Amino acid sequence: MNREKEIYKVTLVGSAVNVVLLVFKFVAGILGHSSAMVADALHSLSDFVTDIIVLVFVKISHKPQDKSHDYGHGKYETLALTLIGIALMVVALSIIVKGALKIAAWAHGETLEAPGMLAFWAAIVSIVLKEAIYRYSIIKARKLNSKAVEANAWHHRSDALSSIGTAVGIGGAIFLGARWTILDPIASVIVGAFIVKVAFDLLKNGIGDLMEQSLPDVVENEILQLAASVPGVSEPHELRTRRIGNHYAIELHILMDGNLTLKEAHDKASEVEDLLRQHYGEETHIAVHVEPRD
Repeated sequence: MNREKEIYKVTLVGSAVNVVLLVFKFVAGILGHSSAMVADALHSLSDFVTDIIVLVFVKISHKPQDKSHDYGHGKYETLALTLIGIALMVVALSIIVKGALKIAAWAHGETLEAPGMLAFWAAIVSIVLKEAIYRYSIIKARKLNSKAVEANAWHHRSDALSSIGTAVGIGGAIFLGARWTILDPIASVIVGAFIVKVAFDLLKNGIGDLMEQSLPDVVENEILQLAASVPGVSEPHELRTRRIGNHYAIELHILMDGNLTLKEAHDKASEVEDLLRQHYGEETHIAVHVEPRD
């Protein structure tokens, strides 16, 4: 099965789980009078929306290069990562505001209704299912080298962790008595704050790649060492790197004996390119500029 179909499969499995949890959580939150569970349901809704984003943009990102896209369409996968981060941030801020309003109402003497057991069990089910789908998705993401699938996997994990906070808040509000019903909206705010952190990290990576952020120093140092290991090649420099979707783009200068023929210099530069592609994949874009060594 090719990469695109594998990504579709992983995403569709996650979507199926999200739809089940989405309906279950909204019903449990409404019938169980739990703001934390409704917040959790909104998180699951954002999961479903991001699944759709991944399906659409991964399809586009796998289109071959054309006249208007000399480097292919890989950036669309990075764009999907960024949109997922934006969706998470919007959901997180909405959760925090709604929870804060309930806390403020409680502080002014308003009595909050205690959540029901249905909401508590919905949180437990969510923890189990979302952690399972996270583990499945992250293994596939690393195997497929897909940033979009990895982002979606962390979206599943954030939902699982938020459900833990939800379960604690709902459980406390149920089992500790009427004075502790405030724990439910407090839990929703904590959930929102956690999701903000996840969303920030996704946006940082996605926007960084869209703005042509260089590859990490450890990768760039490895590239220089690999190029210098080819016999006859010395002092690789002027290294420029970036990410195009799930592929790398590498440009560098190398020094070689100025007395080599054009063909010999070309063949040696091709050795450097072949070595880098062996390490970083056949789809890696590589441009090697040869300079004579004095």
